[in-house]
Amino acid sequence: MKKILFTQRADTPHWVGDGFPARSIFSYRDIAKDISPFLLMDYLGPAEFAPSRSSHRLGVGEHPHRGFETVSIIFSGELEHRDSSGGGGIIRAGDVQWMTAGSGLTHEEFHGKEFSEKGGELHGIQIWVNLPKEFKMTKPKYQGIRKENIPVVQLPNGAGHLRVIAGDYDGTKGPASTFTPINLWDIHLKADQLVEFKVPIGQTAVVFVAHGSIAINEDQFLGDAEIAVLEREDDTFTLKATQDTKLMFLGGMTIDEPIFGYGPFVMNSSAEIAEAFRDYENGKMGVLEKLEGSE
Repeated sequence: MKKILFTQRADTPHWVGDGFPARSIFSYRDIAKDISPFLLMDYLGPAEFAPSRSSHRLGVGEHPHRGFETVSIIFSGELEHRDSSGGGGIIRAGDVQWMTAGSGLTHEEFHGKEFSEKGGELHGIQIWVNLPKEFKMTKPKYQGIRKENIPVVQLPNGAGHLRVIAGDYDGTKGPASTFTPINLWDIHLKADQLVEFKVPIGQTAVVFVAHGSIAINEDQFLGDAEIAVLEREDDTFTLKATQDTKLMFLGGMTIDEPIFGYGPFVMNSSAEIAEAFRDYENGKMGVLEKLEGSE
């Protein structure tokens, strides 16, 4: 069985813009070598928002990125994205947004119009995924992945189900296109059910509990907003839910390259970070066209 290297949780929330109360579960600034190719995870909410019919929608205004990808997974609520490469759309409960910043773009993320008008619960996660040096300056792209296009696999003995967002689970492949091998699974386990999982030896393996409680290998308990980082040796581990539990599995091939990050950019050297800032200031990452009727 894969051993647990360590567990980690975040209890202190912060605001991303004015629309996303978030807890930073992990970051490349503290555990880079253990979470590659993943760089960061923000746990969004769950938070209730009142209806708002004003012209100002809550969210994050235009800002740049270069050198990595952002993956937003919405459990409840609605998120609208727009970027300078022409990508964009609305994602709702069960949908996924996979944005490749690559050589650089600017984008914005707001609560969707319908959600803003009706209000409700916003809940989800955003993950930053590193790009290897050869793809750092790849052309930006956007993948809006609908719930109905994400395959669902029933787990053995009625223990729950698993959605394959990226990679492969027991021969079922996910729809997300990735630059390096990545397994991203959205898992629902029923109370008192135990499931054995098998993953590639040598790859990063992270388990994140969104809500609920599980025992890993029947001896290490994990609760709400908590991760366990597993060793890369061996290829199996078990999860047993002590109550109905929603969790994510993040696995992938490590990228053994230097990480230099500052603000919205993640590159391989400080010189490349400085270049990214210059390119952004000179308009090389594009700008968003102002929408009619916007503030």
